[in-house]
Amino acid sequence: MGRRAGYGAAVAGWRCEGLRWPGGEPVLRWEGGRAGPLAYGREIGFRAVGERRCVGARGNPCPVRAVVGGRSSGGRCPECARLDRVGSVAADGIADDPRVYRVYLAWFGPGMVKVGITAEERGGARLREQGAVAYGWLGRGPLMAARRTEEVLGSALGVPDRIPYAAKRAARVGLPGEAERAAEVAELHGRAMGVPGWADTLEPVEPRVVDHAGLFGLDRVDRVDGVVGALVDGGCVRGTLTAAAGPDLHLEDPDGRALVLDTRLITGWELVAAGSTARTTVPVTVLPPGVQDGLF
Repeated sequence: MGRRAGYGAAVAGWRCEGLRWPGGEPVLRWEGGRAGPLAYGREIGFRAVGERRCVGARGNPCPVRAVVGGRSSGGRCPECARLDRVGSVAADGIADDPRVYRVYLAWFGPGMVKVGITAEERGGARLREQGAVAYGWLGRGPLMAARRTEEVLGSALGVPDRIPYAAKRAARVGLPGEAERAAEVAELHGRAMGVPGWADTLEPVEPRVVDHAGLFGLDRVDRVDGVVGALVDGGCVRGTLTAAAGPDLHLEDPDGRALVLDTRLITGWELVAAGSTARTTVPVTVLPPGVQDGLF
């Protein structure tokens, strides 16, 4: 994970702020504003040092630099986690937000579709951040109208507004073809258009399915043997990047295992480059064979 390869960890003491998808490409962002694009087929290797510290809230550092648990996907202490949600769309804290919002259908696997909203100015970034394999827009308009539509359509279509990451990861193995993915999104879009009432407050959007499988590199994901459970002081992660989706990196480690690293687990850690002979030594949750092969 050296600087020459674009990952930025050749300098000791760098702290990662997680995986982002600006402009449609996966990028690791580092404290201080640095960013390093990720390339499939390249090796990533780092070692965690010291204690994991709270990443703060809404662009501000944690005032006490609190120590946080290694398994926390948020990387924040309770107080900063509370502050981070103040005013967030997810917490309905900004009802008077003047921006235009869009309602979408996001597809993660067969029968695994959710409905959600995102600010129109963000385009498809929110869908890439969630790891949506395919998606389609439903409507656009004011925030609260979009939120009501999300609830109405979720109930009418029988789809949730959240899908666990464990289910998303398992569904990436053995995906159906692009035509089948698009057909399921289009069928739900058609059903949504038949639900009365919501189009009175939102402008419906014509069906057009966007597919991310190629962008994510999912044709190279044929199994998932395990998931990194946490980083620990002195623990290493090393492997060849095969795919990326949402916050997840799919790696083939030196022992030949197909592992998933949720980059939300590495925020708050001081990271240094691992040597070329390093092996993955952090805790890994081994998945049962049915999940490894994408069978539920």
